[in-house]
Amino acid sequence: MDTRNLLTRRHFVRTGSLLAPAIITAATTARAQQKADSLETIKIGLIGCGGRGSGAANQALSAYDKNSKLVAIADVQDTQIEKSLANLQKIHGDRVDVPQEHRFTGLDGFKKVLAMDVDVVVLATPPGFRPMHLTAAVEAGKHIFCEKPMAVDPAGYRVAMEAVAKAKQKKLNIVAGFCWRYDLARQEAFKRLHGGEVGDVIASTHTYHTGPVKPMPKADTRPAGMADVEWQIRNWYNFSWLCGDGLVEQAVHSVDKLCWAMKDMPPIAAVGVGGRQIPAEGGNIFDHFSIAYEFPGNVICHMASRQITGCHGETIDIVAGTKGKLLIGKGGAEALLEGTKRWRWRGEKKDMYQVEHDVLFEAVRNGGYVNDGDRMMNSTMVAILGRTAAYTGKRVTWEDLIKAPDDLAPEETLKWGDSFTPTPLPMPGVKA
Repeated sequence: MDTRNLLTRRHFVRTGSLLAPAIITAATTARAQQKADSLETIKIGLIGCGGRGSGAANQALSAYDKNSKLVAIADVQDTQIEKSLANLQKIHGDRVDVPQEHRFTGLDGFKKVLAMDVDVVVLATPPGFRPMHLTAAVEAGKHIFCEKPMAVDPAGYRVAMEAVAKAKQKKLNIVAGFCWRYDLARQEAFKRLHGGEVGDVIASTHTYHTGPVKPMPKADTRPAGMADVEWQIRNWYNFSWLCGDGLVEQAVHSVDKLCWAMKDMPPIAAVGVGGRQIPAEGGNIFDHFSIAYEFPGNVICHMASRQITGCHGETIDIVAGTKGKLLIGKGGAEALLEGTKRWRWRGEKKDMYQVEHDVLFEAVRNGGYVNDGDRMMNSTMVAILGRTAAYTGKRVTWEDLIKAPDDLAPEETLKWGDSFTPTPLPMPGVKA
């Protein structure tokens, strides 16, 4: 297992690229910018091959003209790499062409994938690493599928925003893992919403109530001798510096629809509540949130999430306007407008996960351009804003938070085998 440094985002900003300067050449950038129909086969690199990463790789290989190959892969666990490749090979056969020397294990494996001759990279590691990986991928001149969320704190947000700006300069395609933006029913519904069919938006309600996600194992199940950093990364969902908490990692899908309804305008501020009912078992994330986002014109948008067994489950979006409302998920409605005219989606159904990759690979193949960067970062930061309000018990403004020094990652560089105590479970209103 890799024992080299796990670099923090602060260290990344101080020292610049994590890639060897030799691989960041004009030729690399030119290759990414060239009209991609000259590429005989689009070569794919996968960074992070857990369930979502392997799923994204499958969709990437199924995208557009299917003239593509997976040629490199990286993960912190070699067993996960072998499992992922075996499953992908069952589906795509010899289009999964990853020899042993292109399988990179360890915290620095992403650098080795990016140093290779790949055209598109899939970024699907725990999101605490996303700003660093996104920046390195842009510097290496790769087109990118970037899984959500794209940061877990303001420090990471600013790093990722710089990467988005550089991607625009280089004309690199970036498609975000906010999959509902690629759902046909919701695309049409939000088009109608923004077209004024329910009038001006005056309020909205969004929920993401489900069960626990990757619950933290009991402390006595930790293998003897396993260091803190390894234990936390193997159970990444339970630590805010790696996952951002449930509102930022999972319920951010509903936050993204909230932002979509508001035309991706940042909120003014947020006030929220949250806490932990299920024992954290050493983790430090909440299992429920309720956030009120304040927008101009006294528009309040509510977001609630819960990850507790035995409770009511639902994921709905209700956007109220001066002439009616948009309903998604309520009563089984994929998309329903109740306004001056009643409208319900009756059109074609496509797999939204596949559509987002089809869009990316068509752009790469035909020299088109798609960049979800600004909106993906806005939705990520709106989720971070809500979490921060719940953690602190304060009214937190957008302008203050985007400039805040908050960084959930370790202060200094860590190694896989190091000891590290993350921040304690937040207690709103209680000073540490």
